[in-house]
Amino acid sequence: MSQIENSNSSRREFLKHSGRAAAATTILASAAPKVFAGEDNTIRLALVGCGGRGTGAILNAIEAKNGPVKLVAMADVFEKRLDFSYEHLINKDIIKSQGNLLVDVPEDQKFIGFDGYKKAMDCLRPGDVVVLGTPPGFRWVHFTYAIEKGLNVFMEKPVTVDGPTSRRMLELNKKAIEKDLKVGVGLMCRHCEARQELFERIQGGEIGDITMMRSYRLAGLTGSAAVGPKPEGANELLYQISNFHAFLFLSGGAVSDFLIHNIDESCWMKDAWPVKATAIGGRHYRGDSVDQNFDSYAIEYTFADGTKLFMDGRTMPGCHSEFAGYAHGSKGLAVISSAGHSPAKCRIYKGHNMDKENLQWSFAARESSPYVLEWFDLLDAIRKNKPYNEVERGTMASLVTSMGRMAAHTGQVITLDQMMNCEHEFAPGIDKLTMESPSPLPADKDGKYPIPYPGIIKKQEYLS
Repeated sequence: MSQIENSNSSRREFLKHSGRAAAATTILASAAPKVFAGEDNTIRLALVGCGGRGTGAILNAIEAKNGPVKLVAMADVFEKRLDFSYEHLINKDIIKSQGNLLVDVPEDQKFIGFDGYKKAMDCLRPGDVVVLGTPPGFRWVHFTYAIEKGLNVFMEKPVTVDGPTSRRMLELNKKAIEKDLKVGVGLMCRHCEARQELFERIQGGEIGDITMMRSYRLAGLTGSAAVGPKPEGANELLYQISNFHAFLFLSGGAVSDFLIHNIDESCWMKDAWPVKATAIGGRHYRGDSVDQNFDSYAIEYTFADGTKLFMDGRTMPGCHSEFAGYAHGSKGLAVISSAGHSPAKCRIYKGHNMDKENLQWSFAARESSPYVLEWFDLLDAIRKNKPYNEVERGTMASLVTSMGRMAAHTGQVITLDQMMNCEHEFAPGIDKLTMESPSPLPADKDGKYPIPYPGIIKKQEYLS
């Protein structure tokens, strides 16, 4: 961890001297009342959504070693998932060695049900941190209550799944900024030191003008993107939540959940959001799968200056795999990421062939985990009361990703304005769900769910 702590001063120097990078990471708030975590200097955490990423976020907060933190409350709709998360955390060596100083969640602060998020946040004090790790369809609901309670927030990506929830998040965030709440969004690649230096070099002209970008997330079956029929007698809503990648109202589907990092890091390097998208995709030898996803997506994004970003995604076994991003310029090629999110292994080449003799720069230092660095930065902002709010950037990244998804699902050219102003809200009553509620997306008589029909259903992504 000394590597992480020692590297932060140099990383913050990059942000200090770069207006663009600072804008990409933090939206400066106006003067507002100070919000701290309490006199004992321990920032209490509540975890809402106890899946793998939410559990990982708690561990990352502890690994950041930026002052004392302690998990005190947990909430989920699945008791087994909450219990597994709790057991996983308390058996980690870094936590076992310090007993209940890091994780202290009594039974009466473990909450099951759709109202559990309120009960978990009620265990915190103003200035503590709630971690929102539920499927993103619930993000605006939980963010609303966090703002009401005066809590700082770490929310996983994506933060929205459609146009209406994107507009709602931006409006909600005005209240968070007014309260000077610190909000981190789990697009951790923005906190990667290698990518930050690469951004500076690209903006400094080392690859010339960007002429084209391309990114790939080509893998086998991923998460719950492809899912079979609901088991006989199972609760439909809970079945969908347990397979949330399969359903657009919960996750935005495979595009939103899997491709957002690739899209966001590319837009960061370009220092712009694309203004339109066109895309193709398809469902292939699906068997009995009932999810709403395509198996492959090829999205062409266009920026205001005409530059293109090509994003290819696939979740099909037995095919070529690649997980990387590239920026081509008039002078050379930048490798944004090489094989996943971390380590990025950022490099710059003269020309466009990645030959060893053409290598002009590579990040020299050992890369620290961006999952931990994003927590170091959030906690640092809380403890030093520095403006820190990533919601607008997270919302725009989510919206741009949805724009590409909608282009594929409708077969139309979709502009950023069209996506922002699209009126198709996937689950308008999601804030009112209970354990007894019917699903906002009911299956038909054959147990199947509505899917996109490009060129046939043109105005929205599917018909309910």
